[in-house]
Amino acid sequence: MGQKVMIQFEPEILAALQARAAEIQESVSQFVNEAVRARLMEDLEDLAVFDERAGEPETPLEEVFADLRARGRL
Repeated sequence: MGQKVMIQFEPEILAALQARAAEIQESVSQFVNEAVRARLMEDLEDLAVFDERAGEPETPLEEVFADLRARGRL
């Protein structure tokens, strides 16, 4: 079992959270832990992509827009 932490939710968020957790037969703690874990994993994946692309040349935003306009995409 993990550590206890007090989190204050807005009433409508808490109600939706409790309803969804009950719907999928999980505790609110399990539901919140899974949601936080998923969010942290997304962040790690994003950071990995940044690391992979660190050596790529930078393109000024104006050039990106000009290219999109030239190709009729903007």
